[in-house]
Amino acid sequence: MLIGFLINPIAGMGGRVGLKGTDGVVEEAILRGAQPVSEGKARQALRQLRHALEAGARSSDIRWLTCSGAMGEGALRATGFEDIAVVHEAVETPTAEDTRRATAAFVNAGVDLIVFCGGDGTARDIAQIAGDQVPIVGIPSGVKMYSGVYGVSAERTGEIIAQFVAGGLDCPIVDILDLDEERYRKGEWAVRLVDSARTPYQPTCTQSSKALITEHADEAFKADIAEYLDEEIRSHRTTLFVLGPGSTVKAIAERLGIVKTLLGIDALLEGAAAGADLNENALLKLLDIYPVAQLILSPIGAQGFVLGRGNLQLSPAVVRQIGIDHLTVVATPAKLKRTPVLRFDTGDLELDARLADRRFLPVITGYRRRRLVPIST
Repeated sequence: MLIGFLINPIAGMGGRVGLKGTDGVVEEAILRGAQPVSEGKARQALRQLRHALEAGARSSDIRWLTCSGAMGEGALRATGFEDIAVVHEAVETPTAEDTRRATAAFVNAGVDLIVFCGGDGTARDIAQIAGDQVPIVGIPSGVKMYSGVYGVSAERTGEIIAQFVAGGLDCPIVDILDLDEERYRKGEWAVRLVDSARTPYQPTCTQSSKALITEHADEAFKADIAEYLDEEIRSHRTTLFVLGPGSTVKAIAERLGIVKTLLGIDALLEGAAAGADLNENALLKLLDIYPVAQLILSPIGAQGFVLGRGNLQLSPAVVRQIGIDHLTVVATPAKLKRTPVLRFDTGDLELDARLADRRFLPVITGYRRRRLVPIST
């Protein structure tokens, strides 16, 4: 099996520092204290892959084509893979052009699969070259991952690769979606279909493409949810309420007469704004002052992610400080029709396991109305 492998070293760096992406703002992310995250995610996937291959006595079944250094070779060698050929020399700060050139080298060499670690921008650049000639699969490491080519976590992506090597997966065509990061930072949700690609599909390990789900009655349900949460927030005046992104959560703030960022993380205290568009550090400072807190979030439609997609400011440290029992999930009935399970991919395996241990989460769907929704384990 010949597999092309590349890492986008800057993918996901803008998440915790509140930049909602890294395209065009790498230097600013570094100035804000951002740290690389994608190589760590890649190693998680590769360790799981190696474990699965060795369990099936197939550890020598892969020959890798990759890029030098942090763009691929380093992670492969660190996780014990040795049959490696470098086909692209990466520069210190790789660009989209490096991704496209590496992909072209993989395709020209006749690879059976391309594995990448990054976000939707990386998927877009690879699909532009690979087309439907070669299946691709992504290790999720970006801020936004709305396309259907990713595993639901780094470890599950390792399992997908292992099953592909064993010859047991079909490769349907899925959507490559991308979000305009410049407009996203201004509070506009501009998601567009940019391409399609073939991907190895494993129903319990592959995430769906994001679905924008609306029905005629949605606004009424959002108003009912907002009315109920308005009462709850006003009755807990010493609690710091941390509000995640999305229109359902935004409706709660508007009910209180507070302007909320559509796509950022905001905070309320005593019914008034306590912070807007907060990054990880700002959240931790607030939580040091106000240790009693409640987190209000809405899952991504169809994918089901409550944490780990589009809200990386809510890092494992932030979630632990708030407490996993202080999580409120809201969604309209229309969204839940297309979102059969809830998922957590914080990047911290122990925290994800604790969140999933409850098996079900009550989701507020209207005024004093809840529905139990299963958590994917």
